[in-house]
Amino acid sequence: MKNIQKIALIIFVFLAVSCGNDEKQETTSTSNPLGVKMSLKPRNTNIHFVSVSGKIDAVNSANISTRIMGFVSNIHVNVGDVVKKGQLLIAINNSDLKAKKAQIEARILEAKAVFKNAEINYNRFKNLFESNSASEKEMDDMIVGFEIAKARLESAKQQQKEIDAQFTYSNLTAPFSGVITNKYIKEGDMASPGTPLIGIETQQEFEVSALVPESEISHIKKGEEVQVSIKSIGATVSGKITEISNSSKNTGGQYVIKIQLNKTDKKILSGMFVSVKIPINNTSVQQEMVLVPLKSLIHKGQLSGVYTVSQHNTAILRWLRLGKTYGENIEVLSGLSINEPYIVSAEGKLYNGAKVSIQ
Repeated sequence: MKNIQKIALIIFVFLAVSCGNDEKQETTSTSNPLGVKMSLKPRNTNIHFVSVSGKIDAVNSANISTRIMGFVSNIHVNVGDVVKKGQLLIAINNSDLKAKKAQIEARILEAKAVFKNAEINYNRFKNLFESNSASEKEMDDMIVGFEIAKARLESAKQQQKEIDAQFTYSNLTAPFSGVITNKYIKEGDMASPGTPLIGIETQQEFEVSALVPESEISHIKKGEEVQVSIKSIGATVSGKITEISNSSKNTGGQYVIKIQLNKTDKKILSGMFVSVKIPINNTSVQQEMVLVPLKSLIHKGQLSGVYTVSQHNTAILRWLRLGKTYGENIEVLSGLSINEPYIVSAEGKLYNGAKVSIQ
């Protein structure tokens, strides 16, 4: 029984000391307010723009195919390899073409011999005809034979050119310098005419394809400078509108525009989704927006907010409903009024009710 009383006494003393320390810490935090920096007010912007979504594509991209049928004998590149213009990518078995080329070369040799003999006879009979030693019919027959031999030689040469052209489709090369993006076939597969075999694109120049609603397409102009926000890499890149479609027949009532991105050192990749901010001159679509910096937000689970300051100089956490991101700022849909200041940074950790000192 005495042991139980001793243990209870020890626990009571421990709790009393802990409560004393908490009160001391609370007193300390109250007597020493946190220094904070305030924003005078959220950014209130009468924004004259249209915001649309789009996707990045390489300016130069191609799916390479062949015009002949044959087995793929060698693939000289892998996805991600950087290649130069003219570099060999895929080789297709061309044994049939080699056999045809040998036949054509033999035919050319034969046609050359026949043509040479016909030319000699033609020149000889021409001299005989001029000296009245050959008849006109003999001369006509000689001319016909010479023209036939000449036509056969020309036909054989054209067949050789056709075979040589087919050889270029059995050894597929890079049409421009770039990077390999896809391989649609493997060694041993049968390549068919028109079927894509390999994909290639450049990585220096990019463009954005975006869809604009019909209610806003008339306010967008070619050559307009725009801002493109790439959320996946946290970057904003400027660009210029280069194409505006005049038809929405195949795009569900929306119009395709293309934007040439300016060169940047950001790690841009084809296929990234973006948000495009397009300035316009139509006052009917002006929007009054409240923007706050992304770095000033406080995140807890699925909630986001900012700290404001009460009349008693204490911090108050205000949860916000957020909208679209514009570069380093984000739109506030509700939770913060236009003229209400908020805390941008603090010298220590903020919490609800913490005493603050505005610097």
